[in-house]
Amino acid sequence: MRALTKALVSATAAVGIAAGGLTTAGTAMAAPAPAHQQAASTEAVTPLAVVNLGLTRAQARNVQRWLTTHWNYNGPIDGYLGTDSWKAFQRCLAEYWGYNDAIDGIVGPNTITALQRLLRNYDYNGALDGIAGDGTKAAFKRFANAI
Repeated sequence: MRALTKALVSATAAVGIAAGGLTTAGTAMAAPAPAHQQAASTEAVTPLAVVNLGLTRAQARNVQRWLTTHWNYNGPIDGYLGTDSWKAFQRCLAEYWGYNDAIDGIVGPNTITALQRLLRNYDYNGALDGIAGDGTKAAFKRFANAI
């Protein structure tokens, strides 16, 4: 058994080195946990579906009030841009800013690209690349302060 374990560790290390480093070898090549452990760990690390893109809670509340007024958002004005906030925002982006994906509240590259188009009106002059980098976040703050 010890020889088999050594062989597996050596093979994992070799694959990790070939793939670009040992840091990924341990997690990328690890054997999956038993099913009863997987369910527990999945629940423990479920991400909170809030994506404020650098906005303060006050700025996010401004966005939520704007969404309530213009885009049929009827959730809480709590300063957390969650799924329902983003669904309302995606309706806006779909109507005016070229968003053509599902209205699902998931802030993926298509949502960010459409948001970047809107943010051109708020001094965003970066790429329409679907990446919420510093320039996108700064322009989103300007938008939130202006509405």
